[in-house]
Amino acid sequence: MRPSLRTSLLWLTRLFLVFIALAAGVRLVAEEADVPQENFVKSHYTKYEYRIPMRDGKRLFTAVYVPKASAFAGDGGPYPFMMDRTPYSVGPYGEDRYPARLGPSDEFEKGGYIFVYQDVRGRWMSEGEFVEMRPHIDEKKVMTGPKADVDDASDTYDTIEFLLKTVENNNGKVGIWGISYPGFYTSASMIDSHPALVAASPQAPMTDLFLSDDSYHGGAFMLSANFGFYTFFYPQKEPQTPHPTLDFDMGTPDSYRFYLNGGSLAEMEKQYLKGTNWLYVDQMKHDTYDSYWQERDLSRHMKNVKCAVLVVGGWYDAEDLSGPFKTFYATSKFNPETPTTLVEGPWVHGGWARNEGSHLGDISFQAKTSEYFRAQVQFPFFEHYLKGKGAAQPKAVVFETGTNVWRSFASWPPQAAAAKTLYFHAGGKLSFEAPTETASSDSYGSDPAHPVPFVGYTTDTVPQRYMVDDQRFASYRPDVLVYESEVLEEDVTIAGPINPKLKIASTGTDADFDVKLIDVYPEDSPDEQEGARPNKRQLDAPPVRMGGYQELLRGEPMRAKFRNSWEKPEALVPGKRTEVNFTMPDLFHTFRRGHRIMVQVQSSWFPLTDRNPQTFTDIPYAKPEQFVKATETVFHEKDAASGVEVLVMPKP
Repeated sequence: MRPSLRTSLLWLTRLFLVFIALAAGVRLVAEEADVPQENFVKSHYTKYEYRIPMRDGKRLFTAVYVPKASAFAGDGGPYPFMMDRTPYSVGPYGEDRYPARLGPSDEFEKGGYIFVYQDVRGRWMSEGEFVEMRPHIDEKKVMTGPKADVDDASDTYDTIEFLLKTVENNNGKVGIWGISYPGFYTSASMIDSHPALVAASPQAPMTDLFLSDDSYHGGAFMLSANFGFYTFFYPQKEPQTPHPTLDFDMGTPDSYRFYLNGGSLAEMEKQYLKGTNWLYVDQMKHDTYDSYWQERDLSRHMKNVKCAVLVVGGWYDAEDLSGPFKTFYATSKFNPETPTTLVEGPWVHGGWARNEGSHLGDISFQAKTSEYFRAQVQFPFFEHYLKGKGAAQPKAVVFETGTNVWRSFASWPPQAAAAKTLYFHAGGKLSFEAPTETASSDSYGSDPAHPVPFVGYTTDTVPQRYMVDDQRFASYRPDVLVYESEVLEEDVTIAGPINPKLKIASTGTDADFDVKLIDVYPEDSPDEQEGARPNKRQLDAPPVRMGGYQELLRGEPMRAKFRNSWEKPEALVPGKRTEVNFTMPDLFHTFRRGHRIMVQVQSSWFPLTDRNPQTFTDIPYAKPEQFVKATETVFHEKDAASGVEVLVMPKP
């Protein structure tokens, strides 16, 4: 019997909170294994709790775990600090209560470090006001007193100053890491940082919520993920008070049905959240790249970064896919002398911290990529800069999917990669040759009442595996255009950002264009991939047929009204040809010989993104009558060629 949806939501929430603990560096394990592991932490570390004063007088709750004398044979210190700042709680609270794990991975726990965990301003046990992605202040004019200019960079600076003076047996060096929201706080700490901060690793950092991070992609609202998140991530009314508990039930196991019946974003907020969460309202109502978002774009402020930086992301991160790239590019641009490394593996959001990284959904990577990262990249990085051991990392350490190998480069994207365009052609063909036809196009009908689903199965959440899911369900729909190459006679490797360049026309005054890059497997591909998990969509599901599997590699929406400006949207002129160009986050993938390359184009991706009514309007508040059918046309002719630009590596 299927459990109730409320039970499912509670279970999913518990899983999310487990992830939060993982992101904070407290890795939970099976209940029967908790006791001996906790005993190890308690027997080897002494816990201290501080309420550290900031320059404006607010106090931030901080838990510090110091190695006991002679806890580790032959290593009596002094020790460097490893810090994690989070909005998700640094519990358990109480100096006699210890977590099951410490640090980013097992290697650190036995490696001789002082671990520091801090509730950020206005969350859990810390004083002050919580501000969503608190904007960085470049020029702080008031340095002390109740009206001092504070941000997360200054809070980290003040915390480090306190720790150096208060915690004994430290070596004067600090490292910091964090995943997702804690990744944002890690990035913020690097700006105008304390001299003792010598190594930082922002991992899946939230960077620019409007431009392809959690909130909006291509101007389209990431509906399912955000509504689901803000049903239980509430602002605290007062610091050091309990958070509201989850009390939400969709009433159906089918999120497609739930969101379709929910109406506009404003109607859903009114019906379900009822004004209880201003965090969601802020995300919803700021639906252009206004000052609210611009001042929260941390990549604009990544200057005066003196510490070594290890930026980590996953090729299949459904939440913060673009954040690592923006952070890496900005840090490298503004601080060319600062050692900055990009690491990308075949991981979901935070997957490198908590699992093997050997597979995702039906796809096997034939290696324990997460274990490799933790032991061979992350730990050596901090050991080098905090203890002077080993060597520095190269500029880019990236996993090449398709061939499933790790590679290192002196730059990212690799200098050898050259721009080429995969052009659309008549008859659904795709090639690197430009079209020569004088008049050629494809059209399809787009109906907001029947949007294209983002997965081919029923779900009440955003399954992380969707990033590599089989797209055959979509390719059969009449409202999805499909362009496919001939069978490849040799490997084709792409490395770097992906740039759709479309020539379109619409009968509506607005439209979405969702572009998906896909790897099509040979028809004789074996059904069982070594290392892949069995199909989990249903307990009694038949084996996945890998012959002809259409593996999603990268997909992004683009709302046409933002084609010329993120700040000032413009209506489409019905029937008039125009360009819709945008950039999708980087990829490093080899299409193997015998495979095909496919591109799909559609105008909805529901409920991953909200529906475009296809009427130029304020979409969160759109009326039912404004959701209209439209015909979308994509041109592929000599003077109006559409395609996808990629960076192609030279033949080996």
